[in-house]
Amino acid sequence: MEPLHSKDTNHGNPVGLPQEVAEKMAKALDRHLSSYIVLYQQYHKHHWLVEGPQFRDLHHFFEINYNAMHEQYDMIAERLTVLGGIPTVHPTAVVDLSYVDHEPEGQYSTRDMLLNELEADKRIAEELRKTCQEAISLGDIGTSYLMQELTFKTG
Repeated sequence: MEPLHSKDTNHGNPVGLPQEVAEKMAKALDRHLSSYIVLYQQYHKHHWLVEGPQFRDLHHFFEINYNAMHEQYDMIAERLTVLGGIPTVHPTAVVDLSYVDHEPEGQYSTRDMLLNELEADKRIAEELRKTCQEAISLGDIGTSYLMQELTFKTG
């Protein structure tokens, strides 16, 4: 079965951005999408594995966060497709594209789980700010607005 569009082919955008701007922003958004997917998986893993006297609160905390990550990466993917891109979703391709590293397999202390997520959240916030500035400089107000909105939610 042949795909309708190649992953590497931008097929235009209905928001009237110059093609080169749309392609550049779509690639940046794809990196964010992959990073959000990695962090989503980590939050979900911690939700399953947390234990101890604060189990209930932390279990709920991780659930709130993986649900928020899912909602936010959906927003990223939708903007990416508006720009004519195709979201990366294959697991190995996501890992390769992500700027957030997958936590190694295994169970960690609650403190280490939280520290790992804090570091990933900080990295995402830093990268969102960079893309926001780039979008502003290229005249992509929609992507800039999305990056600002996600930065307010992340950090």
